[in-house]
Amino acid sequence: MAFPINLATPAGRRRARNELIWGDHGFLRLHFRNLHQISEEMYRANQPSPEHIARYAKELGLKTIINLRGKSPKGYYLLEREACDRNGIELVDFQMFSREIPAPENVLAARNLFDSIAYPALMHCKSGADRAGIMAVLYQHFRRGQPIDDAMEMLSRKYLHIRQGKTGILDAFFETYLAEGAPKGLTFLQWVEAGYDRAAMKATFLKTRKSKIDIDQLLRRE
Repeated sequence: MAFPINLATPAGRRRARNELIWGDHGFLRLHFRNLHQISEEMYRANQPSPEHIARYAKELGLKTIINLRGKSPKGYYLLEREACDRNGIELVDFQMFSREIPAPENVLAARNLFDSIAYPALMHCKSGADRAGIMAVLYQHFRRGQPIDDAMEMLSRKYLHIRQGKTGILDAFFETYLAEGAPKGLTFLQWVEAGYDRAAMKATFLKTRKSKIDIDQLLRRE
């Protein structure tokens, strides 16, 4: 069992940096941040390095970073938390998943989150494509009032989201509402609050999935 990382020691800091750059594929993100401004107050991106966070604090005036990967003992998270503290940014850990139907309580918690954080804000996952995508749809709908079918633009190739892979389950989630809830006159919020069968929704997605290539292994996503 590996010992916890101690950033107070040179060895611990080297280990954390190695985990960020190599273990978490941070070398791919050195110059490509998948950074997009989606409103006057919100940005989305891939996993930021400490250098990126310092730059965001200075150039974007960020007050909050939403980490959609959840807490972790890994170096990438420890360095992010330290960088946020150093730059006066609140780090909010709000775990989402890229290959699962979100639970109703998570969707409602996201709605509450957007109403409680300080802006400007940035939300990120590892690649900035999928978990950042579903949260961006929810942000655009709950915070900005966009219809779900318009907000779903946040799940597109522009942001590196590929619906033909397993992460297409996120598209299927919203499409189920549009096919079943909206025709009944239910708002998205009403549909979520009424509850839905996550297992059945996932089973339907897996049954109808047409992808012949394991896109996820090809892209080495989480």
